[in-house]
Order: sequence, then C-alpha cells, then structure tokens
Amino acid sequence: MDTAIIIQMILASMGGALLYTLIGIAPGTDETAVLAPVTIALALVGVSPYVVLSFFIAAIVAKKLTDSIPVAVAGIPGGVMAAPMVEHAMILKQHGMPDVSIKKMSSGSVIGTIVSIPASFLIAKLILPYADTISSYAGLIFFLGAVFLALMAKNKLLSLLIIVPFALLIQGLRHLYWGLDIIPEDSTVFVSFFLGITIGPIAFSLFSLLSKKHRNSLPGLGNKEITLKKSKKEKGFPNPFKILTNKESATSALGSLIGTVTFFLSPVGMTVFLGEFLTRHIKDPVQRASRAISTMDGLTNASYISGTLVPLIAIGLPLSPMAIGPAAGLFNAPPVFTPEHNIHHILSMGEIMTATIIGAVIAIVITFYITIKYASQICAFVFKYIPHEALIGLFAGLVVMLAYMDAGWINILGTLVVALVSGLLYKNGVNYGVMFMVLYAAPWLLGLFM
Repeated sequence: MDTAIIIQMILASMGGALLYTLIGIAPGTDETAVLAPVTIALALVGVSPYVVLSFFIAAIVAKKLTDSIPVAVAGIPGGVMAAPMVEHAMILKQHGMPDVSIKKMSSGSVIGTIVSIPASFLIAKLILPYADTISSYAGLIFFLGAVFLALMAKNKLLSLLIIVPFALLIQGLRHLYWGLDIIPEDSTVFVSFFLGITIGPIAFSLFSLLSKKHRNSLPGLGNKEITLKKSKKEKGFPNPFKILTNKESATSALGSLIGTVTFFLSPVGMTVFLGEFLTRHIKDPVQRASRAISTMDGLTNASYISGTLVPLIAIGLPLSPMAIGPAAGLFNAPPVFTPEHNIHHILSMGEIMTATIIGAVIAIVITFYITIKYASQICAFVFKYIPHEALIGLFAGLVVMLAYMDAGWINILGTLVVALVSGLLYKNGVNYGVMFMVLYAAPWLLGLFM
C-alpha cells in the first residue's frame, strides 16, 4: 500500500463522510437504497478496492451519525435503522431537549464505532479457520438464512411460501437472457436484480399511483410545519464520553458489543429488543429515553460495521443482513467483484483494518463535529432545499444505468419486473432480507430440481 493509495483513501473517506452527512439528514433515506448503488458504481468504474472500502466505511459511519437528526427535531427517521428511536426522541423533544437528543444519539453512535471495529476483527479471526467449510455450503446457508429471516418477518407464511417462486423469477430472467444471447452463459445478472429489490417499495408505490381509484383514496396531508430549535454552541471538539453519563456510556458500549457478536441477526430487531431490555428498569421517562437512544444508536452502528467486516474478513460471502444489503457491492459487483474474487481475496486483514480505520476516523472527525456543532442549521437546510424526491430520482437513475450496463435495454424491463414483485411482497410483510437471501440462493436452490 503506497502513499498515493493512502491519499486516495483519505480523500474518498472525506467525500463519503460529507456526502452521507447530508444524505443521512434527509428524512426517510433507506440505507440499502443510498449506499449499495454508489458502492457498486465505484467498484464497476475501476476504483481501487482500498478506496472503495474506506469510502464505504466513512459513508456508513457518517450516515448512522446523522440519521438521528431528523428523528430528534421532527420525529422523522433519517433511515430505516433510526425508526426504533422515534418514540424516545419525541419524549425528549416534548421536554424541550431535541439538542440533547441529537448529542446523545451521535455520541452513542461514536461509541458503537469504537467498540465494534476491534471486536469485529477479533470475531473474524476466530471464524477464519472455518471459512472454507462455511464457503462450501454457501448455497445452503443462504437458503437457511432466507428461511430464518422469513420466520422473523411480519408475514411469516407468505415469506416462506415465496422463497421458491421468487428464486424461479430470478433464475427465469437469467435463463431468458442466456437464451436470447443477450449475455454469455458464463456470466450472470446480479447487480441490477439486487438493486431492483432495493427500489421495490418505491417502484411499487409509484406504479400504484397510476390507478385513479388508489390516488383518490390517499389522504391529503397538506403543508407540514416543522419547528427547529437552535442548539447551544459547543466549544472545542466534542467528547462523546462527556456528553453521555457514565451509565449511558456503559450501556452504549454493552449494546454495541452484543450487536457486534450478533452481526448475523436483524439489526432492526436487535436494536428494538436490546434498547428496550437494557432500559426498561428506568422509571424517569427523560432518563430512560436518553439511555435508550444512546444505546440504540451505538448498537445500530456496531451491527452495521460488524455485519460488514466479519463476513468480509473471515468468509468473503455476504452472510449477514448488512452484508447482503447496503454492503453487497463489497462482495459482489460483477465482473469486478464476484463471490470468488472480492475484497476478501484482494486485501489482507491488515489492509482491511487500515482502510476501515481511515474511513471511520475521518467520518467521526468530520461528521461528529458537524453534527454536534451545526445540527439544527444543517437540518434546516436539508428540509428547505433538498427534496426527498430528488434523492429518490438520483438513485433510481443510477439503478437504470446499472441495469443497462448489466444486460442492455431488456434488462431495464427485467429489473422493473423484479422491483414491482419485490415491492408487492414488501408491502405485504416480506422483508428485504428474505428476498436478498433468495437472490443469492437461487442457483443452488433451483439446482436441486434439475
């Protein structure tokens, strides 16, 4: 690793931190939808794996630091993982403490990053001797993962029943492309189908608006007033351990450690469970809310980082909800990255550690400082001048471009089919994890019937 690569990693980390500081504040931005397409695009245009990894780590740390801001000031989650914190953040807001809420959540997120990085490398090292055995059963593991996540979904029966039909849809489209000589038989379409699942709920909602009856049934919301309170100015670089009490720091660290160990489970499920479990004994509502949001934010950041690093270092296959979602581009962005040749195979553990530390440190230095110092001002800017629709349009355009790169014009329609089916399933209680696992397991699963 030469000096030029290190400089590129630093610049990429700075760019990722700044970009996802703004995106994190935008309300309702799904982590997979905003992280996966950019990561995949960077890999496909030939950016160095070192740079891609440092960019991604900086992006996820920055995103998790700032998606708490709209929760605190408006009760609107900045991402899927911020949703469990809304209730507790609103309690603090009712007591006139939205600025405290932002500081507590951001500080918990920093602790989650600090705890999860060394813990992830330790867990990965323990798993490493069994990596070849795990890899040889990858198809079966993905299938069992789909079944496991289906049993945790809102609609368990539908999630279980859809596994084989959804695999048929994926493999059916691939065989169609092979049969029409659109792509050679030794290649496959993955990226665009993955992104089709990602944008599924948005695509389905937009197409539903073509029905006049459905449009007329939707309630009119009108203009929504959001009041922003100016936060107190902080002097010097903020210290998360001074912002949090000793007990809040301890539960944040404990939650982060548990979230790291349970990297293979649903981050949302673990956030809700542990956040409530570790704070339910506290009677005072303000103290309980403060402890809960700092613990939850630490856990979410830890589970995202460990869910990326442990499979990436130890196995090279996306065997966690995080790895199979937002971080998928680090594992599979064909033809650059494939399950047999990705960052796991290209970078050593020391190089992965270097890229991770550079990305995380730069994101904390930039985003944590900005979040604590200028949270209200940035949030006001985003709410006023960055429409949510513009972000959706940006990432939808990126999906169309990558679909065309995968298999031409017909694949744009194929990706749309996958998106609409995925959106319908998501609306009826089938979570992303089930569909992503089926996407990976489809060749192995249908191979059983041949």
